[in-house]
Amino acid sequence: MSILGYILLFTLLGSVVSLVGGILLLAREKFALKISHFLSAFAAGTLLGTAFFDLLPESFEHMEELGMDINIPLWALVGILSFFLLERFIHHHHSHGKNIEEKKAVIPLVILGDTMHNFTDGVAIAATFLISPSLGIVTSLAVAAHEIPQEIGDFGLLLNRGMKRSKVLLINFYSSLAALAGAMLTYIYKDHLEGFLPLILSITAGFFIYIALANLIPEIHNRENQKIAFWESVMLFLGVK
Repeated sequence: MSILGYILLFTLLGSVVSLVGGILLLAREKFALKISHFLSAFAAGTLLGTAFFDLLPESFEHMEELGMDINIPLWALVGILSFFLLERFIHHHHSHGKNIEEKKAVIPLVILGDTMHNFTDGVAIAATFLISPSLGIVTSLAVAAHEIPQEIGDFGLLLNRGMKRSKVLLINFYSSLAALAGAMLTYIYKDHLEGFLPLILSITAGFFIYIALANLIPEIHNRENQKIAFWESVMLFLGVK
């Protein structure tokens, strides 16, 4: 299979898999919420493992192959701070939703944030496949792992804002296609991006680290049941492996 074929296949699979969490919430809400914490813990481990064991080492290696001098840790930090600013913007508007009209006004921001996130995922998947299929597959699995619990949260939020179930599913489906757009644009302009691949990989590592530490791991600490917390910790370490 060609590199383009791999990119399209795994980006599409990641997009479809990401909807599983939301569909599960629509079908079996209690079960979905019950397992979401375990999924979040596993996804956090997967993202951290991919960032530190795959993306950052590949960034340094590819930089050396190209004979470039890029501050990889700096650009990883740029990735962390960029995602922080994006989420801060969306969260700021969430917090102002006090009445029904304000809550509905938040919906476009939620969809925009999710779409931008999906687009970034597509760029990350394509960029890593351009370096090596194995790295692309690892990145795709990490993306799919964290998208499932995220979609459970997104679906729940939109339902809470008064949106109909069928509309929530349709909107999230279209939003997930942004990953394909990101992947295709990255592939189309691959010749122009060759020198930027180490930078893209390090920024992606920053995204993954931020999502794991700021979004997913806090969910583990919020659990008061020590037995559940123990198994969530186990899932976290399994994800890293």
